[in-house]
Amino acid sequence: MAVGHVPAPGVRDSGSSGDPTPRNSTRQVVIASLVGTSIEFYDFYVYATAAVLVFPHLFFPAGDPTAATLQSLATFAIAFVARPVGSALFGHFGDRIGRKSTLVASLLTMGISTVVIGLLPGYAQIGVLAPLLLALCRFGQGLGLGGEWGGAALLATENAPPRKRALFGTFPQLGAPIGFFFANGLFLLLSELMDEQAFLSWGWRVPFLVSAVLVVVGLWVRLNMHETPAFSKVVARNERAKVPFAQVFRSDFKALMLGTFIMLATYVLFYLMTVFSLSFGTAETGLGYERSSFLIMLMIGVVFFGLTVPVAGLLADRYGRRPTLIITTSAIIVFGLLLGPWFGAGSTVATVSFLIVGLGLMGMTFGPMGAVLPELFPTAVRYTGASVSYNLASLLGASVAPYIATWLASSYGLGWVGVYLAAMGAITLIALLISKETKESSIED
Repeated sequence: MAVGHVPAPGVRDSGSSGDPTPRNSTRQVVIASLVGTSIEFYDFYVYATAAVLVFPHLFFPAGDPTAATLQSLATFAIAFVARPVGSALFGHFGDRIGRKSTLVASLLTMGISTVVIGLLPGYAQIGVLAPLLLALCRFGQGLGLGGEWGGAALLATENAPPRKRALFGTFPQLGAPIGFFFANGLFLLLSELMDEQAFLSWGWRVPFLVSAVLVVVGLWVRLNMHETPAFSKVVARNERAKVPFAQVFRSDFKALMLGTFIMLATYVLFYLMTVFSLSFGTAETGLGYERSSFLIMLMIGVVFFGLTVPVAGLLADRYGRRPTLIITTSAIIVFGLLLGPWFGAGSTVATVSFLIVGLGLMGMTFGPMGAVLPELFPTAVRYTGASVSYNLASLLGASVAPYIATWLASSYGLGWVGVYLAAMGAITLIALLISKETKESSIED
């Protein structure tokens, strides 16, 4: 009996094509691409919750509670400034030295910053140094996050089998519902197990320290991976960009702008459905729900977010990225126009159904992005291009959406929040209509 070729453990066989490039197993790709984005969204919710409930009391001078809260939220906003910097920095090294090494560095930067926050002494112990260290750690989180998503998306799509890129591209996207679910679930659990004094004393540190487990798992998987086949071929052909950031603006500026605006409605929808809905739903001037009750309703909606992400990937692989996203974006526009009377009805049935539909649409628009943004750019600048467009959309959409929505709701009524979402959806729809289908494009060009 002839002895056939046996691939090494954890390596996908390249088959009969004769391609000697080592391949990563599907299991490796799933875990390595999923864990970073899970930490990303887990970190966001943990920090956002602590920035409101804990940090004003512990990291800023006693006195004016409103001023302390505003200062705390200012540290939260630092990450949105740091993320584009991180996308340029890690994108440069991702396109120069490789996806694997850069993803290890971004995960370490993000993970260490998050864990250190859980160990920081407060203002009472070290004075003004406490908020300065908090701000520095938050900048470190944003820096790492800026390079995380693009690398995770490339890790998934550049290792994907033919005609399954959109499905593989949903692996990092699933980190959003998973991170949200665990962050809010952990805070709910802590609120049930301890009183407010214990939570403010030490309980708030637990969610930050728990992220260390995810970081260790992610590092172990990523250190044992091979470089992606697409980047290996760029190295073999000596086609690496000298300055990827400059090249992507010079040669792929249209793709950069299209990617940014294609992602815009996704970011606005996500932050309206999570940050704004939680704020309005629990405010006395809003719907007046107890925080724990509304978090449970949000977690029900997030289940549908997680379920629709892979569905969107399968549809994008079968019917194309543009048709899937054009239909979804049109539905988001309609959803926005119905937002006022639907969310404003105030009944439990209306609120839960609103969250299910909105977060379900979030999964449908977010799912294909893991393939769409990387496919807009050639391999030599793909890490930089996908990361920068993703984080520019974050700056234009995520950083201002909760503020704009809160201002509109308080000044003009809830219906105008929906008009704002519909307008952002219209911008994304125009970008999709201008763009070309990327389903059949080669990921190794």
